[in-house]
Parts: sequence; C-alpha cells; structure tokens
Amino acid sequence: MPTDDQEQDERLAFELLGRTDYGRVATSMRALPFLAAARHVVVDGRILLRMHKGYGYHEACIGSVIAYGADNLGAETARTGQWTVQFVGLCEVIEPTNDELELFGPGPHYVDGELYDPVYLRLEPQLATVHTLRRGRDRQLQHLP
Repeated sequence: MPTDDQEQDERLAFELLGRTDYGRVATSMRALPFLAAARHVVVDGRILLRMHKGYGYHEACIGSVIAYGADNLGAETARTGQWTVQFVGLCEVIEPTNDELELFGPGPHYVDGELYDPVYLRLEPQLATVHTLRRGRDRQLQHLP
C-alpha cells in the first residue's frame, strides 16, 4: 500500500510530466539497453506514448516493463529549479480514441528522412520518482513556474 509520501511524489511526477511534451523510453533490445524519444500525454493516471513505428523500438516495449523519463534539464536554469521524473511499469500497444489523438496534437512529417508512422503505447506506472536540482537553501522545488 502506497504511503502518503509516495502518493505525493506520484502526483508531483505527473504534474511535472505534464509540463513537457517529450521524454525517453528506456528498455532493452536484443539484450542491450537503449533509449528512444517519445511524445507523451497523461490520461487517467496512465501515460500514453507515441513513437515512430519505422524503427521497430516499440516492439521491444510491448509486453515489457519499461522506464519512461522526462526532464527540464535543457530548458531551465539552476536558479529556477531543475527536475527529472521517471515512471516504471508495464507497456502495451493501444489504439487511441479520437480524444486521445487530439491530446497528442500533430506529429512530425518526417523522422530521419522517412515518413512518420506513429504507433501508440500505454504505460501503466507502478513506480514514480522525482529528482530535483536546486541552488541555494531551498531543498524542494516550492514554486515551479
């Protein structure tokens, strides 16, 4: 049973995830670890992912436990606070509803010169973590912009 601290961390992780559009899927393919970029949206406590089907990375994710992470490390300064979030859970392929497709917005036209071919996945988070980096005396991100 989750503790109050774990539930608070999970709420914060979802809140922060909602502040960025893209993150990275981490899993293994042919016994080697790899990362792949993905677009994400949060629906009913689940993370929906959109990836380019052409690479085949989604095949390593389907039916596996994956990690999904996002951050603001490249966008924020240490003065305003930096954060990373990570979710771990089981991944499955889905056919998104029209409402879910609208949440994703338009995808790119091309990926590495190939026509973009989306595939949609759902991550059922079992674990969420938040890490913050902040200068000064504040230990927590109190007032994120």
